Amino acid sequence: MTRITVEQVSHYFASTQALTDVQLQIDPGELFFLLGPSGCGKSTLLRIIAGLLTPSRGRVLFNEKDVTHTPTDQRNAVMCFQSYALWPHMTVAQNVSFGLEVRKVDKQQRQAKVDEVLKLVRMHELKGRKPNELSGGQQQRVALARALAVEPACLLLDEPLSNLDAKLRLEMRSEIRRICKQAGFTTIYVTHDQKEALSIADRIAVLKDGRLMQVGTPADLYLKPANAFVAEFVGQTNLLEGQISGRQLDDLLVKTPLGVLRARGEGKTGDRVMVSIRPEHVRIDSGARQNSIEADLVSSTFLGENSEHVLRVGQVELKAIASPPVLTSSRSVKLSMRPEDVVVLPE
Repeated sequence: MTRITVEQVSHYFASTQALTDVQLQIDPGELFFLLGPSGCGKSTLLRIIAGLLTPSRGRVLFNEKDVTHTPTDQRNAVMCFQSYALWPHMTVAQNVSFGLEVRKVDKQQRQAKVDEVLKLVRMHELKGRKPNELSGGQQQRVALARALAVEPACLLLDEPLSNLDAKLRLEMRSEIRRICKQAGFTTIYVTHDQKEALSIADRIAVLKDGRLMQVGTPADLYLKPANAFVAEFVGQTNLLEGQISGRQLDDLLVKTPLGVLRARGEGKTGDRVMVSIRPEHVRIDSGARQNSIEADLVSSTFLGENSEHVLRVGQVELKAIASPPVLTSSRSVKLSMRPEDVVVLPE
């Protein structure tokens, strides 16, 4: 397995800076996500790791070896693109075998490896079919099998589920994780889909405008975002401007448009901050006393397993998600939030 280190990598396209001083370490066997909006530099970084681009500044290491200027075929970083790029005239087995033939692996070993990876991706029974006889999800499995067959130093996935419909994307998430973790290869996965990243990643790097915003586990990014961008990009949140007015035991006291809230985070009295509150942490008519606020109910949407609500406190609108759903005809409700769910961020 391969440890990948990205050391202070920057990259320019003409006068446009696509990446700025990106520093990362990806552990052996890790399923690591690069997450961010379109144009944030995640695909550029993936191509630099693959060897398809040479960084303008910085280094890429596989284990302790500097591969910054090593050609793609010599660093054995295998990339799966958005288009599966399967040979239409070849069968599933022939597509998977292709990379092994290029590497001049003997026929018996090739056959054994093809059978092994097709069983891993649960496509062994369909090895005689052509790509046009397969669904999108099945084609994605074949593309993965072809990449795994050559035993890559690392597997690089660029929006691998983007061509699938919503139902198939959901089904393939857990399959991608199962396949990658069972195969044991270090995997880097690019996506702009937050739920995709949260549901299957070991760790995630969030990028914005070519800069690294935060690296952490899905739970770290969701519950302890480093800044307002991460809080907003990784899931829904309510963001409020505030100012720290003091401290009470373990809690900060933050003056906000909702009133003074007890919150968790870092800062000193007088600091201007942002406050992030996830919609599912806004509790309606819970009877709790912590951060209790009167609100007007603007609208409610019943979704079966939960309900979504828009609430107004003064001039501020908040979103709340209740599970199980809250059904009320009252236009005035009481809200509460635990201090640990009111997260203080730098302004």
